[in-house]
Amino acid sequence: RLEPRGRTGFAHLFEHMMFEGTPNAPKGSFVRIIQGGGGSLNGSTRYDYTNYISTAPVSALEPVLWLEADRMRHLDFSRENLDNQRDVVKEEIRVNVKNRPYGLFFWTDLAALAFDKWENAHDGYGSFVDLDKATIEDVKHFHDTYYAPDNAVIAISGDVDPERVHQLVEKYFGDIPATPLPPHPDVSEPLNTKERFERQTDAHATAPALAIGWKMPGPESPDYYPLAVLGALLLDGDASLLYQRMVKERQTMLSISGGFGWPLSDPLTFAGPSLMVAFGIYKPGTSARQNVDDIQAVIDGIARDGVDPARLKAVQTKMVADFYKELARNINRADYLAITQKLHGDADLVNRYPEIVQKVTPDDIRRVAAKYLTVANRSWIDRQVASKKGEEKQP
Repeated sequence: RLEPRGRTGFAHLFEHMMFEGTPNAPKGSFVRIIQGGGGSLNGSTRYDYTNYISTAPVSALEPVLWLEADRMRHLDFSRENLDNQRDVVKEEIRVNVKNRPYGLFFWTDLAALAFDKWENAHDGYGSFVDLDKATIEDVKHFHDTYYAPDNAVIAISGDVDPERVHQLVEKYFGDIPATPLPPHPDVSEPLNTKERFERQTDAHATAPALAIGWKMPGPESPDYYPLAVLGALLLDGDASLLYQRMVKERQTMLSISGGFGWPLSDPLTFAGPSLMVAFGIYKPGTSARQNVDDIQAVIDGIARDGVDPARLKAVQTKMVADFYKELARNINRADYLAITQKLHGDADLVNRYPEIVQKVTPDDIRRVAAKYLTVANRSWIDRQVASKKGEEKQP
């Protein structure tokens, strides 16, 4: 979200660059040391953070911390590594966006349509133009600006001694200089006051699709978590209200899914505004506008009449059960603790989240549906099958 203008995709590019080695640990060392000991490693880039996750035997804790501190200090900023990873990122974009049915229009294109501020609207995957313009100096500046201990959180979960962990973290990270971060821009946005619409064509799709987004507030809003529960009520799984109405009852859509912040993550992992997203493939010959109107009718019914308390309770129970299932794995436990501490300054939010979800009331659901999931605050894209030469255009 906060990557500089003209540097779209830098956060993602850097996720790749961080595995390219350092002067002390040449390329391949990270993978060899961790996987050679029976562990695994990965990284991911989201709206408001990039995370790096390693699993390893407890006996490998010290070498892993050394490796992490070493690549925070200095990477191997070579032209070869930059060119290599730039090509990898561009190929990822080709595979996941440009040459794939529907691409990621329900994420990148929908955000660009719905949001007004550049931080919220730009494509975090990155443009080829910006990626091609990247220089070694740009990359080094980005690393020096954001990859510093005062902008990072380390979370370790497993059969470890906390005192020993603190000693090792201080040993390897303690003398890495802090770096003042650039001023944090105000990324908040008011709700939209007029519906926004865009029509697209897709040369790779075999059926038309639509994506709807309603602007949501950031986590500072008291409506934030009720909206997350509303998203699950509407769009989480085959039992959701919109799946039952559009796929099972009306049978005008082949699929529908989405939710709060979909498809990237969940409410704990955002530090700014996001979208409530509904994405679905609809049957050829049916009307995109009618499908959107039918979806809105379900939402308007909740805003007017509320929701059955028993159904709401079932949704909340599933949300909490799914969350506990995630936390059962050490890797996810550490990840959530690091994310909530970094984004919200409160790792204990992980412990309180189930109670927060369970406290949402039917009145909360009705209120936020009426306030946020309106036609005026709605942006949507109709993605039609591109007509082939000699064929009629998809209606």
